[in-house]
Amino acid sequence: MTLQTRSLFDESPYQHTFTARVLAIGELGVALEQTLFYPTGGGQPGDQGHLLLPDGSAATVLGTQRDPLLRSLIWHQLENPAALQAGQEVQGCLNWERRYQHMRMHTCLHLLCSIIDAPVTGCSIGAEKSRLDFDLPESTLDKEQITRSLNELINAALDVRAHELPASEYRRLLELSGNRIPPPMTHGKVRVIDIPGVDLQPCGGTHVHNTQEIGPVVCDKIEKKSRHNRRLILRFACVS
Repeated sequence: MTLQTRSLFDESPYQHTFTARVLAIGELGVALEQTLFYPTGGGQPGDQGHLLLPDGSAATVLGTQRDPLLRSLIWHQLENPAALQAGQEVQGCLNWERRYQHMRMHTCLHLLCSIIDAPVTGCSIGAEKSRLDFDLPESTLDKEQITRSLNELINAALDVRAHELPASEYRRLLELSGNRIPPPMTHGKVRVIDIPGVDLQPCGGTHVHNTQEIGPVVCDKIEKKSRHNRRLILRFACVS
C-alpha cells in the first residue's frame, strides 16, 4: 500500500484542529494519514503548532514538508518525535494566527500579480512581510500607486475561489498566469486560485475566502536585484 497524506488544508483552510493516525516515523519526521499542516512550498512556509498525544502530552511541530520523492506524503518535524508510535491517534492543533497571516499575505500576492504585468520569478511569504520578484528589465513601478491599487482591490471584497483542473490544462494555465514558478500537481490535477476578473493562476497554497480579510497593506520597498529582476516587498499596514 502506498503511503499518502490527505491534505485537509485544501479542503478546510479555516479549520484549526484535526484527528489523525500516525502512518510512519522516519528521518524526515512523522507522517500522518491526514493533516491540516500546510507543507513548505510555493514560497509559503510550512505550518507550525503541536500534536496532542493520548497521554495528554504535546509534541511541538516545528515545520512541515512534502516527501521529496513521494509528493503525496507529508512529514511533520517534531521537537520530540520519539514520543510517537506508528498507528497512534493524535490531535493536531495549528498555530492559527501564523497560518492566517500567511493566508492573507498569499492572497495579497495574487492581487499584486494582477497589477504588475510581468512574469514572477521568485516568491517568499512571511507572517508580516512578503516579496515577489518580477522579470522587469526596466522599471517604472511606483510604491504609492501600487499601495493604492492593492488596497482598492482588497476593499472591493472580491471572492477568492479554489478548484482543481485536469493536468491537460497545466501548460495553458502557466502561459495564462505568466508565472515561472512551477505549481504543484497532485493525483493528475492542478489546483487553481481564481479571483474572478482579477487573477487566475495555479497555486497550491492556502488563501482567504474574500480579499477584504487581507486588511490594509503597504508596498514597502522596490529593489533592483539584477538587470532583469525587480523585487517588491509588501507588509501589513499598522492600524491603530
